[in-house]
Amino acid sequence: MPTLLTGKILDETVANLPGWSLENGQLTRKWKFPDFSAAIKFVNQVAEIAETANHHPDIDIRYNVVITSLSTHDAGGITDLDIQIARTLLQKFGSE
Repeated sequence: MPTLLTGKILDETVANLPGWSLENGQLTRKWKFPDFSAAIKFVNQVAEIAETANHHPDIDIRYNVVITSLSTHDAGGITDLDIQIARTLLQKFGSE
């Protein structure tokens, strides 16, 4: 089972993930794109990453804004798997 992150460890980890924040018990980030087509392209790339990791974010698409939210439901919160996906997305798409 993945390691559940809490307290100071979670706070410090999130502080080192540019653009990510803790919201409603999830690791969340908003991504903005020039248009809907670019937003959908991003979502499709996130889907490929998630499938490879067998760990799937909640994704909310609002025209050119995509909100990704990560948590491990089985563990009851944010785990090392969520951090791993967040880092992968930052590496692939940048911290802007």
